[in-house]
Amino acid sequence: MTSLLRSTLHGGLGFGVVSVAAYSIWAFMPRLAGSEIGMYALIALVYLGGAGLALCGLLQGEHRLGRFYRMFLPAFFGYALLWSLAWFVIKGRPGEWVGAAAGTLFFSFMCWNSLKRPSGFWIAALVLFALHTAGYFIGGKWMYGVLGSGIEGWTKPQVAIVAKLGWGLFHGLGFGAGIGFALGWWQRSQH
Repeated sequence: MTSLLRSTLHGGLGFGVVSVAAYSIWAFMPRLAGSEIGMYALIALVYLGGAGLALCGLLQGEHRLGRFYRMFLPAFFGYALLWSLAWFVIKGRPGEWVGAAAGTLFFSFMCWNSLKRPSGFWIAALVLFALHTAGYFIGGKWMYGVLGSGIEGWTKPQVAIVAKLGWGLFHGLGFGAGIGFALGWWQRSQH
């Protein structure tokens, strides 16, 4: 298995787990923070806290956890802020697309800059955008499909939990695979 494929799989699987944990707030405790904005903030905190534990192995060299958090925290915070602004200001499908584009571009730039600007920025940034956005929209299709068809023998609240967690899984798999690809791509000359 090539190191690029390995980092893509590591990113997808690791961030998939973190994303399910983050979406669990929406699935199980959406009113915990008191508002929709508060819920998004709690979800972002789960991502910010869990990602380093799941993905620090994508970095080469020593002190991976600390270096990962120094790179990831501002990158993901900016991504979450840009995505949320697009969602709340533009709304609907256009807001999701603008948020995905602006958020992943910012995320890519921050990670790339943290890695000392290696060659191939646009290739990795576009792959990250494509994988993230595919995971996000496949997750949305999953959720609305499950909500629409239900699960035989399950209550509506149980179906809603499965639907929301599924969206989190697909979004995390896609975004994480994109992160893994980008970090693997930008570090490929360091092997």
